[in-house]
Amino acid sequence: MTLELRDLLAPVRHVLWDLDGPICRLFAGHPASEVARELVRELERFGLDGLLSEMERVDPDPQAVLLLVAQRHGDSALMARLDQWLTEQELRAVPRAMPTPYADPLIRTWSALGARFAITTNNSARAAAAYVESRQLTGCFPHIFGRTENLAQMKPDPHCLSLALESLDAQPSQALMLGDAGTDYQAARALGVPFLGYARNQQKRDLLVAAGVDPTHMVGSLEQLLRLLKSAV
Repeated sequence: MTLELRDLLAPVRHVLWDLDGPICRLFAGHPASEVARELVRELERFGLDGLLSEMERVDPDPQAVLLLVAQRHGDSALMARLDQWLTEQELRAVPRAMPTPYADPLIRTWSALGARFAITTNNSARAAAAYVESRQLTGCFPHIFGRTENLAQMKPDPHCLSLALESLDAQPSQALMLGDAGTDYQAARALGVPFLGYARNQQKRDLLVAAGVDPTHMVGSLEQLLRLLKSAV
């Protein structure tokens, strides 16, 4: 696997990072499953819970729930209200977010070696900016692209990745998307951006494989990437 990873990383000059997963566990202290349940209750208040199946109503990912509603309901004003509600929940989560092991030193090392970064996330850009500021990493992430009020532009739509490539003046072949979800992979593939999957457990790994990610282009720990970068210096 090391050879495959070396080959994948060799041309990389620009890294597009997902936030929740590769950089941190945003909802470590404010569980995403609870936020998703609260979001379903918000939908009930507006009489929209019927847009979701029974299985979707218990989805632990609030971004996935929000995207489903956006795909099935065209009221932009209401979607903006739900987006704002979720943004507030994400900002509440930031102080108790848990850094992904080795993420901070990987970010600083890769940046020091000349890589340029952007965050491309389905979370709010405000929450992403607040988190990297809390870790004193703002200088590493001058470009942050998150969820907009046009919820149809959430990944797997490649909108935020397109903005990041443009801002970095980056060619897709010299970029890398680092994500932990099938939607990250699908967005990267749509633009021809190479993808590296972060799978912190077997469930994450299985989901990435099911989405089509090459198993040799996955890591279970960011320590693997940190070691590779240091060995190449």
